[in-house]
Amino acid sequence: MQAYHALEQRFARLSRLDGALGILGWDKEAIMPLGAAGERGEQIATLSVIRHELLTETQTDELLDRAERDDAATLDHWQAANLREMRRQHAHAVAVPAELVETASRAATTCEVAWRQARADSDFAGLLPKLAEVLSTQRAIGQAKGEALGLSPYDALLDQYDAGTRQDFIDPIFSDLQAGFPALLAEVLEHQAHQPAPLPLPGPFPVAIQRRLGETLMQAAGFDGTRGRLDVSTHPFCGGATDDVRITTRYDEADFSSALMGVLHETGHALYEQGRPRAWLAQPVGQARGMTLHESQSLLIEMQACRGDAFLAYLSPQLTASFGENPAWATDNLRRHYRQVRPGLIRVDADEVTYPAHILLRYRLEKALIGGQLALADLPGAFNDGLRSLLGIEVPDDRRGCLQDIHWPGGAWGYFPTYTLGAMTAAQLYQAAVADEPKLEASLALGDFSILVGWLRTRIHGRASETDTATLVRDATGRPLDASIYQAYVRRRYLAR
Repeated sequence: MQAYHALEQRFARLSRLDGALGILGWDKEAIMPLGAAGERGEQIATLSVIRHELLTETQTDELLDRAERDDAATLDHWQAANLREMRRQHAHAVAVPAELVETASRAATTCEVAWRQARADSDFAGLLPKLAEVLSTQRAIGQAKGEALGLSPYDALLDQYDAGTRQDFIDPIFSDLQAGFPALLAEVLEHQAHQPAPLPLPGPFPVAIQRRLGETLMQAAGFDGTRGRLDVSTHPFCGGATDDVRITTRYDEADFSSALMGVLHETGHALYEQGRPRAWLAQPVGQARGMTLHESQSLLIEMQACRGDAFLAYLSPQLTASFGENPAWATDNLRRHYRQVRPGLIRVDADEVTYPAHILLRYRLEKALIGGQLALADLPGAFNDGLRSLLGIEVPDDRRGCLQDIHWPGGAWGYFPTYTLGAMTAAQLYQAAVADEPKLEASLALGDFSILVGWLRTRIHGRASETDTATLVRDATGRPLDASIYQAYVRRRYLAR
């Protein structure tokens, strides 16, 4: 098994480069001074090229060929899965020339930093030249990978984030969601109109207290503070490196709930990262299985667990201790607050009922942009028209329109559909966990996540990329991903009499 072991050493080096890039990326978003952006872009581009060259050099290909030919019969299950994932990463990498990797990295870093000010100023026109360069490089990557892998350019971009996911899988699911969305939203709003309105949350909420509360709940959920930290960024995210998982949120002193649920959402991502199998952390098979499952973990913690009745009963006294006595902290009022459905402009603040509409729109737009059916200069108008059509609301400015997300400026094209696929997966996983563990929800009412996280450690986190997403979901829940489970869950939570 000489070839296989040589590959393990090589991919362990790649893992350390990924970690360095992760920390540089976190620093860029959280604490880097703006004046350092140019040099930071060069650092990230240089490391990205070094990583690409190590992965694509002739010796890596030769070792893969030898291992597949000579070692396959002697590999155990995890080693065989690791070799498969090595080949997958190599296939993606060799499809893209090193100069395109460098150009794309530099363009994304430059645009992402510029996006912060453009978003603040609602200045799409100012960002357009930089965003056009990002789109150009992503089209080129999609084209190159598509030709090498036998995929359309957009499917090739999807495959980067979610191995095996294709438009022909997504399209019928999303078409069904969109067809039923207007009637569901109308029914939920009609039902909500006959319920008591939630009491307003009594601010202001000092950031220091919000942060302490978020850290308390992160720890209750199982976040290991010796292997990670919480910071602030323009757009909340989870990043960093192995054993150094960085999550961020953004605070608003007039509304604690957005930052708190943002922390819990990113904690779900972090738990996945911290729960991967330690023996394989530096290998491809030890990586998370893709962004549908990653988003399922964040949404399972935030939406399924932390907006459920059991956890809200635990949260109520925590809010009293943090912000003082107030009837707004009653469990029933928190339930009404966290389950209030109201079409809004901002995706990350959207309720569960309207959230899929935001993803349907972005999925449609980014496919058209990659395919050339939509000119980038026409994106603001197309975005505004889409939100008006889906949610019946007017977009007042680009800051709250097409500039609100970091994904496109940062080069993440093909990512958006995993949010709604993740929401569906989260509902199915949580239903299975509750069925398997009858004491789970009673433990959440005590602020104890150990039963839930233990269930996820065994079925999702600890299996990493040992097999494909569909198999992981089927093994954990007893059936393939079933959109009807998610639809039934939404109706049950938002239309209960």
